[in-house]
Amino acid sequence: MKIVIVVALLALVAAQKDNEPVAIVSSNSEMNADGSYTYAFETADGTKVEESGSQKQVGPKPEDIGTVSKGSYSYTSPDGVVITVNWTADENGFQATGDHLPTPPPMPEHVVKMLADLKAAGVL
Repeated sequence: MKIVIVVALLALVAAQKDNEPVAIVSSNSEMNADGSYTYAFETADGTKVEESGSQKQVGPKPEDIGTVSKGSYSYTSPDGVVITVNWTADENGFQATGDHLPTPPPMPEHVVKMLADLKAAGVL
């Protein structure tokens, strides 16, 4: 969660022109007794941040509890394009998606076939 807050703040700083303060036009925050939460805010320059999370057992022991979160943020780049990132953070790590993020090239067909063969043979 700290990483997301830092990224959002960096986006706000990058969006500032001539170091003018950017007004927050809406802000909502809710913390519940069970550890779940939500928050969202929007600034006058169109930057938007949303996040929600809850407690989840992430391991075999009852004390293996962690926070799982999901959210998004968007801002307008210097060239006028709205950049949006949707993300989740859970037992599988932090995973972000966005049209502007690079993606790996597709796997070659022979690798896909090899993996399917290994799975069928029970090796994977």
